Amino acid sequence: MTTNAPIEAKVRSATAASFVVSLLIAVLNAVAGDSRLLAPLPSWLQAVVIALIPAALTFLAGWQAPHTARSGEPPAGPPASR
Repeated sequence: MTTNAPIEAKVRSATAASFVVSLLIAVLNAVAGDSRLLAPLPSWLQAVVIALIPAALTFLAGWQAPHTARSGEPPAGPPASR
């Protein structure tokens, strides 16, 4: 596993989508619901926590997911010995 591998588009897209949906849910919860679960935190921090945790988990899951090889692309892994 390389440590300097670029972040794939699928990971960036999944993270962005998760963040937007989580932020929407946080706003709806603040406007229409009762947020007792995170009551010890200030309201602005509740929104940040609700929005960032799912995005971070989505990013980690996408990062750990294996890359799907495309046609014409060499298989991932160490180079073969000759």
